[in-house]
Amino acid sequence: MNTKNNTLGVDDLTQPGLANEAHVESLPLRPTSAEETGLSSLYLADLLSKILLEQGVLDLHQLSRRSALAGSVVEAICHLLRREGRAEVRGQGENGVLRYGLTELGRAAAMEALARDGYAGPAPVPLEAYTARVRAQALSDAGISRERVISAFADTVIEPALLDQLGPGLHSGRAMFIHGEPGTGKSYIARRLVRLLPGEVLIPHAILAGGKAVRCFDPAVHSPLAPPDEPPNAVSSLLLAQGHDPRFVRCRRPCVVAGGELTMERLEIQYDGATHIHQAPIQLLANNGMLVIDDLGRQRMPPMELFNRWIVPLEERRDFLALANGYHFSVPFDVALVFSTNLDPLSLADAAFLRRIGYKIRFAPLEPDAYRQVWALQCRESGIPFDPTLVDFVIYELHARLGVPLLACHPRDLLGLAADHLRYWGGEAPDREVLAWAWQTYFGDFSDSDRQGGDGNTSGRNAS
Repeated sequence: MNTKNNTLGVDDLTQPGLANEAHVESLPLRPTSAEETGLSSLYLADLLSKILLEQGVLDLHQLSRRSALAGSVVEAICHLLRREGRAEVRGQGENGVLRYGLTELGRAAAMEALARDGYAGPAPVPLEAYTARVRAQALSDAGISRERVISAFADTVIEPALLDQLGPGLHSGRAMFIHGEPGTGKSYIARRLVRLLPGEVLIPHAILAGGKAVRCFDPAVHSPLAPPDEPPNAVSSLLLAQGHDPRFVRCRRPCVVAGGELTMERLEIQYDGATHIHQAPIQLLANNGMLVIDDLGRQRMPPMELFNRWIVPLEERRDFLALANGYHFSVPFDVALVFSTNLDPLSLADAAFLRRIGYKIRFAPLEPDAYRQVWALQCRESGIPFDPTLVDFVIYELHARLGVPLLACHPRDLLGLAADHLRYWGGEAPDREVLAWAWQTYFGDFSDSDRQGGDGNTSGRNAS
């Protein structure tokens, strides 16, 4: 595909009014008994014991907030702990609420529980409940219209033909392969595709699989949706007060980006031997959202090894994972998978795998008119006066004369260097001399004789 494109805009991942258009339907109700949580009383007793071991003496309200369980459930489990001699009443807190602490027997039992599973946070949801929730908020049911796509990228210079490839690709939920030379805006657009993901999702703090809790909610990935007057950490408390299950957090659909640092280990459940805690892999964190594999081919494993990891999830829409103790289980794979690379796709994967990727989209250098639009937008971003004659100087006297393609990254980078020059030497706007200096500084003067230690004078012409 030879679609021309250009990208520039405010570098954020959300746009007001897009992420909050729809609300999660049929929020799960707060369980009012241990049976309704889907967790055994034994597991809940161990969980509250671990919380008390880490936090000390807590009243029923505090235990309820920390465990994301209803007060009736916490009270019943505390009675169980008292009957077993693992907890005792330590007086009353505010409003006469009983306060609980562990006995010596309870401390020993809590230490044993931590050795088996170090998780001591909000109660997890059973694997079956998580599976049902992922399917209930599937990407394929969300729907993405062309009007929404155009609105989401209204502040970005990008050709409609390219949007008409990206939009259907994301709408379908099938994998996309974005390729093209460096600097054409692939990574920038790939990250901004999350703007198109409509509605909200419920992310559990953790899921229970094989008797072990696997952390799923990650503040670095998931963005909780709080009311305007509430901080994000108040979301769970609000849901609890409204009668909803606070083991889930209302969030925007997630977008996880992994680049050259990606390893095969990050695609499996992570286990910390010191804390005995299991952490979800990146594709599980991205469920009901998007996973961008950036700089494909730069990872510390052969590309085909990475591709082979995705064959089963892409075909069966489920992923197979394993805990540290060898317990295997499957989870839904509802992820918009986006590959982005500067390399030739045929050098990374064979034709058989590429056929499994529904959309192959090429990002190409800009046309002069699109380059001017990017330059104008970047001038406005940087507070630099826009002079069309200077843009033509860059296009025809620098790019064309030296054979450097018009890439989307160039206006930002060249104007950034020009702004540095003005701040150092003084001045309000760049001229041809300043832009020529920025060009020379940006592209450098890397000649063969430099590498050989000789005298050369060949200008470097590689833009990236």
